[in-house]
Amino acid sequence: MTRVIGLTGGIGSGKSAVAEVFAGLGIEVADADAIAHALAAPGAAGHRAVVEAFGPEVLRTDGTLDRAKLRALAFGDPAARARLEAAQHPAIRDEIRRQVAGWRGPYGLVVVPLLLERGGLADLVERVLVVDCPEDEQVRRVRARSGLAEDEVRAIMATQLPRAARLARADDVIDNGGSREAIGPAVRALDARYRASAAPAADARP
Repeated sequence: MTRVIGLTGGIGSGKSAVAEVFAGLGIEVADADAIAHALAAPGAAGHRAVVEAFGPEVLRTDGTLDRAKLRALAFGDPAARARLEAAQHPAIRDEIRRQVAGWRGPYGLVVVPLLLERGGLADLVERVLVVDCPEDEQVRRVRARSGLAEDEVRAIMATQLPRAARLARADDVIDNGGSREAIGPAVRALDARYRASAAPAADARP
């Protein structure tokens, strides 16, 4: 059975960039955000669940979900956020488990922003890899890519574990506070370690 590494980190920490480097080394990746996006397409299970939970007012005129409206609802009201997560997360977890069941490599990554906060995949993940960077850098990156105001970014951050608490629960950490080019050596070092530690389990397979 393929070993499962859970990759997580705060918003703007660089999870996707790190996952891309692992994927470039031939590692299988199940990305919760990409899965959520696919499931939110009109006609998909996640789309139906969100509309059932919030009504047609969360739809754009073309039938797609109004992400800005949903974000405002979710991060302005804890009850609404819980309702949104209840609508989306079960299908996302099911799809992650389906993908992982098909893996054949020595190890793979599940990339889940709320891996530690929600714990719905705790039984699947053997190690937790945290991508870390200073909080001010998180804010800068998210504002640059999304155009959100600083208070909006910090509202999202407030729904995630504090940086210190997340690091305390990590088995491994990649410091992504610097340039994108610095990710490569850190990822390759971890890849070598993960492959080596997965080898005995692979050798034991019938």
